[in-house]
Amino acid sequence: MSNNYSPISRARKLRRVMTEEENMLWQKLSGRKLLGLKFLRQHPIIYDRINHEPKYFIPDFYCAEKKLIIEVDGKIHDFQKQKDLYREEILKSGDLRILRIKNEDINNNLIGTLAVIKEYILNLP
Repeated sequence: MSNNYSPISRARKLRRVMTEEENMLWQKLSGRKLLGLKFLRQHPIIYDRINHEPKYFIPDFYCAEKKLIIEVDGKIHDFQKQKDLYREEILKSGDLRILRIKNEDINNNLIGTLAVIKEYILNLP
């Protein structure tokens, strides 16, 4: 497997090109700023291996302690709903939870968005 296509190298590349909204949210999640929880950004989640090649997704943000994925959705997600649903099914089958946040929610009301995330986390079983 070429290192350029490894989950880790791909995740590193994605971290360098995060969207403005992802960066805004990351500033509020990093360093255990939200409820003392550790969030990782662009962290590969391997869900299968076929012929020793990992099958993986790289969510925007991941909290292992709560098994929570936060996805920041831009306009492109309006056109890839089936792909997103397929991805969510696979991740949920691994007992992961997915919370989707729209770019405009972050841009228009970052404090409110953080409140939604906190409430979601506090209501987890």
